[in-house]
Amino acid sequence: MKITPTIGLEVHVQLATKTKMFCATPLEFAAEPNSRTCPVCIGMPGVLPVINRLAYEYSVMVGLALNCKIAEFTKWDRKGYYYPDLPKNYQISQYDLPLSYDGYFEIPVGEKTKRIGITRAHLEEDAGKNVHDMPGCSGIDLNRAGTPLLEIVSEPDINSAEEAGIYARELQRLVRYLGVSEADMQKGHMRFEPNISLWVEQEGKGYFTPIFEVKNLNSFRALERAVQWVVEYHKAELAKHLAEGKPYSLDQIGKQNWGWRDDLGRGEFQRGKEEAHDYRYFPDPDLAPVVMDEAWLGRLKERLGELPIQKRQRFVEQYDMSPTDIETIIADRATAELFEQAAQVAGDVRTTSKQLISFWSRYANERGCSVAELGVDAGRMGELAKMTAEGAINATAAAELAAAMLDSDKSPSVLAEQMGKLQVRDTGQMARWVEQAFEANEKAVQDALSNPKKRKAAAGFLRGQVMKLSKGQADPKIVGELIERRLGQIQK
Repeated sequence: MKITPTIGLEVHVQLATKTKMFCATPLEFAAEPNSRTCPVCIGMPGVLPVINRLAYEYSVMVGLALNCKIAEFTKWDRKGYYYPDLPKNYQISQYDLPLSYDGYFEIPVGEKTKRIGITRAHLEEDAGKNVHDMPGCSGIDLNRAGTPLLEIVSEPDINSAEEAGIYARELQRLVRYLGVSEADMQKGHMRFEPNISLWVEQEGKGYFTPIFEVKNLNSFRALERAVQWVVEYHKAELAKHLAEGKPYSLDQIGKQNWGWRDDLGRGEFQRGKEEAHDYRYFPDPDLAPVVMDEAWLGRLKERLGELPIQKRQRFVEQYDMSPTDIETIIADRATAELFEQAAQVAGDVRTTSKQLISFWSRYANERGCSVAELGVDAGRMGELAKMTAEGAINATAAAELAAAMLDSDKSPSVLAEQMGKLQVRDTGQMARWVEQAFEANEKAVQDALSNPKKRKAAAGFLRGQVMKLSKGQADPKIVGELIERRLGQIQK
């Protein structure tokens, strides 16, 4: 028997528009409950929705980035269901004519790339929020009702919890790169709903186990844990049913909706899954269809720019960087662009990348922002890397200068002079420091001369003493050469 997990993923992405999908109500996270509403988004009788053009354009850009076909004609449909946080009793969505469809998304899996099919990416409005933290009752907050959501539906091409996590993270990076969503998990900008089944092959025949859809996962960790738990649950149920001679198949049991209890590390059955006919889809009579022409589509294509997977491949080929370093740099689009501009100024990619990954990233983490948001432009960042590569300053001084640059608009060369961080290139002065170090550390000198096993450590100790005497301004490479030369002279 061969068992293969088959996972399709529905991802809901909140688009970064200033207003809601079908009204002019502003979007604001954590605003006072029900303070960002209007007659349209709370479903008052007789109101008329109006399409948010920017939300539609953002959605098309994502569709293009996912290699989808873009519909020349698309319409809006009413998806009927009742929940307390959906006061008009239907959601405006897209059913049979989505704005983009039939695409694919390539993700890195190990050293290879895997292609995940994209069934469709369509635009809809979000519902409100049920609030259960009040004693004795629940509340309804409709601030989120009408928020523009892009739903991206994959084919069941994902085969593990790890791949599901990679796919979700790459999607987050993509929408951030495009500038269409903040994709902030803590603010609910991305939610995941995996559909998980097993494909079972035995004696030349195959079948699917039931499909469990886990609803509203709001973190990568929850997604990966939930997928892994359902896969193991399916395997256990399959073994149990086979032992009892009972079928455990999609045909017999069907589809189910499950919730995820992160505190318990397990899923909970909710209900049987609705099918399309249960929602009673029909075209929304209040909204005109959207017709996409070549000129409009061409303008949106121009706004895409270089996508993460393309940038990753180019960095490998152009800069010969390690995959780990590349992932750190391209995690943020503005930071990746800043890096390339700084590297051009420095004329040294290796030093620029090393500094970005070490102290620039550390300072960004401390301030809770990206490297690009630190306020240090490419010119100054590149100049610092160039000074380091050319030996004008050492690595320790570079990190200290970078910290000073965060609170100053001065160039690193000016700051280095003011702070006394420029390396002394005068070999005569360095030779005098070497003599002082030899005179003050006779034992280290004797160890280096008499014991070959201790020579390297002793020479390193002497170099450290010279650096102390020079207050870090001596060039350590030249100092090392002078120490070896002086030891050679004494040995003769």
